[in-house]
This record gives sequence, C-alpha cells and structure tokens, in this order.
Amino acid sequence: MKVVSLSKDSEHQFSKGTCESLIFLKGHGIEGDAHCGVTVKHRSRVKADPTQPNLRQVHLVHSELISELKISGFNVDAGTIGENVLTEGVDLLSLPRDTLISLGSQVVLKVTGLRNPCAQLDNYQSGLTKAVLDRDKDGNLVRKAGIMAVVKEGGIVKVGDSISLKIPPEPHIALERV
Repeated sequence: MKVVSLSKDSEHQFSKGTCESLIFLKGHGIEGDAHCGVTVKHRSRVKADPTQPNLRQVHLVHSELISELKISGFNVDAGTIGENVLTEGVDLLSLPRDTLISLGSQVVLKVTGLRNPCAQLDNYQSGLTKAVLDRDKDGNLVRKAGIMAVVKEGGIVKVGDSISLKIPPEPHIALERV
C-alpha cells in the first residue's frame, strides 16, 4: 500500500495540480489547498452553514478507480477528479468510519466518510458522475469517488510513501457521504 500521487490547489478548481510532497496540518488539512481549515470550505456547504466542522479536509481516491475510468474511455489522471492523495492497494471504500490512515512516518488521517459525487464531474466530462456511481448486489447506491478524512497528526508526505491502516474496534460504522 502506497501513495502514488499527491495534489493540491489553492483555488476552488475541480482538478488539482500534482506535486511531489504535501504538508499536512493537524486539524486543518493540506497547506495551500482551498479546503484547508477547521470549518467547512466546500462552497455549497459554506453557503448552508459556514460554522460546520470541516470533515472534508483531505480527499483520498484509490488509483484503481482512475485505471477503471481510463479503461471506460474517460480522460482522467492523478488530480483530475480533485483528490489530494491517490493511493494504491488500499480498498478505501470498504474502510469503516474512524479508521486511521498513516501516510509515511508522520501523517495520520481519520476517515470521516465518502465523497459524494457531484455535477462538477459531468461538467468536466459528460458521463463521469454515472461512472463513479454503482449499485451493490442488494441494489444500494455505491459511491466510488473516494473518501474524506481529517488530519489527526501533521507532517510531510511524499509520493511513494507507504500507507498503513488502523481499523477501529467493532462494531464498525459504514461510511456515509459527508
């Protein structure tokens, strides 16, 4: 399990620029990223209530999704769908809420929930929203656009750093959109 790409953007752009390392700030998010802060920074949520806690400080996506989208004909790459951390070998969507994700030797993230795919995906490429939504065997909606987390321990993460997980004790709480 490892970090394959890192991205940030100081504006509220849909896609983020890739970089070799990121500085994670405890309780805030990623230095220089538009979503960094104690309170919510996503524009639609700020409009609803700017005092909400920021449960979406860091966006993680599994690289396997990017590969799947490319095979389906979408022009996507690292940072394209707005993620900060692109992982390899981690089944992000199956993690329970409150899982601790260690990136490298310093940074610890706490999983808060699922990213809810939005119309910005289709604004980027037609059909992309539908491509990151699915149904499980019981017909329940599956959101595949990654997970959200908050920074519990800050530090520097570099491309290629290892990833380790600490699953919370049972009973596990399934991820919901945040």
